[in-house]
Amino acid sequence: MIELTYRDALRKALADAMTEDPSVILIGEEVGRYGGAYGVTKDLIREFGPERVIDTPISEPSIVGAAVGAAMTGLRPVAELMYVDFIGMTMDQLGNQAAKIRYMFGGQIGVPMVLRTQGGTGRSAGAQHSQSLEAYVMHTPGLRLAMPATVADAYHLLRQALRRPDPVVFIEHKALYTMKETVDLDAEPLPWGRAAVRREGGDLVIVTYSRQLHYVMDAANRLAEQGVEATVIDLRTLNPLDFDTIRERVNAVGRAMVVSEGVMTAGVAAELAARISEECFDYLEDPVVRVAGEDIPISVSVALETGSVPGPGLIAETALRLTGKRAAA
Repeated sequence: MIELTYRDALRKALADAMTEDPSVILIGEEVGRYGGAYGVTKDLIREFGPERVIDTPISEPSIVGAAVGAAMTGLRPVAELMYVDFIGMTMDQLGNQAAKIRYMFGGQIGVPMVLRTQGGTGRSAGAQHSQSLEAYVMHTPGLRLAMPATVADAYHLLRQALRRPDPVVFIEHKALYTMKETVDLDAEPLPWGRAAVRREGGDLVIVTYSRQLHYVMDAANRLAEQGVEATVIDLRTLNPLDFDTIRERVNAVGRAMVVSEGVMTAGVAAELAARISEECFDYLEDPVVRVAGEDIPISVSVALETGSVPGPGLIAETALRLTGKRAAA
């Protein structure tokens, strides 16, 4: 057992992978001498040298393009984008090349790379540095998508991502880096692509991922005080999506909510709610409810930023309405 922050767990996952596999390299803006925008790669250049921890110019398309080429020729690059907001600049390299090369080469070659990036609100970083754009990735066939919510998953999911034969986009929530937990790094992790049931309850199922897991767990504790017990599912990966776990729990309980920090319209919550409605229709007692971000740019104002995404209060209030309960006075 060891106490680690989310940031330290990611760094240890990278260091362990680089020690075990000399083909793993890091590439990105300020990943070397500066140690990464959020300190995840701090001191790794001292341990592994500038040939494996490579600082690049400020050009996201060239970072991802170089990583794609390196992956195709035998390396396992970990490319870092300073913010997920810049992923649109890389969509030719990522969406047209990395995601499609295995298919277009008839399975003869893949792109075993990991794209690490940061998303979400909570740091007053403004409209261009605070978005949750995982729906872009989830929408693109050929890209795998991991979004760890816990320190243990930050470590284990990154280790698993670095063993995958195809490109993985690994989105870390920027508000979780200082979160600290005691974890057993030697424990057998859940298989890649398996959701985690973080709480069991018989009144409704709440499906979520990334930082919203912590808000949902807070809301579930508040609900329990009012006699409402929620099952909480942490997806962990959005592609592959463990819909079997969702289906099993929703069919047993009969009510479902989906909670996402991404925007409401055409977002991850919309896709999950639609699929639950289609595949669990005969078991649902009420329509599936989405709780998601507002369809607006994120404000630099702390109050407006906080109000633009779901929090524990909104989640609990919505769950009470769904279950036919009223909030305590």
